[in-house]
Amino acid sequence: QVQLVESGGGLVQAGGSLRLSCAASGRTFSSDAMGWFRQAPGKEREFVAAISWSGGNTYYADSVKGRFTISRDNAKNTVYLQMNSLKPEDTAVYYCAADSSLYRFIATDQGYGIDYWGKGTLVTVSS
Repeated sequence: QVQLVESGGGLVQAGGSLRLSCAASGRTFSSDAMGWFRQAPGKEREFVAAISWSGGNTYYADSVKGRFTISRDNAKNTVYLQMNSLKPEDTAVYYCAADSSLYRFIATDQGYGIDYWGKGTLVTVSS
């Protein structure tokens, strides 16, 4: 089993930046691939970004490409999401996720089938 704990959410003005962190513990061999989803009020969960174990393969939703950067520090079992140029439409609960397969992060927009999820951290972007 893998436990995921997100941190770094908060309130920020449009155009500002935040960095989210997700620390993995437990059977971290099951978290070769990690990433982020988000769920805005009244909307379904959607894919944000994902990264392979080596960090060599990254994927981003079109809505965040060029503004967000995903990275990881395997020595700390931690994945990060640097969010720049934030917009009000980025307001959502951001969920960290982990799975042995990177494919599951990009197969569906909602992340169906991904094994492990954090409880989420709220990001609010004011206008």
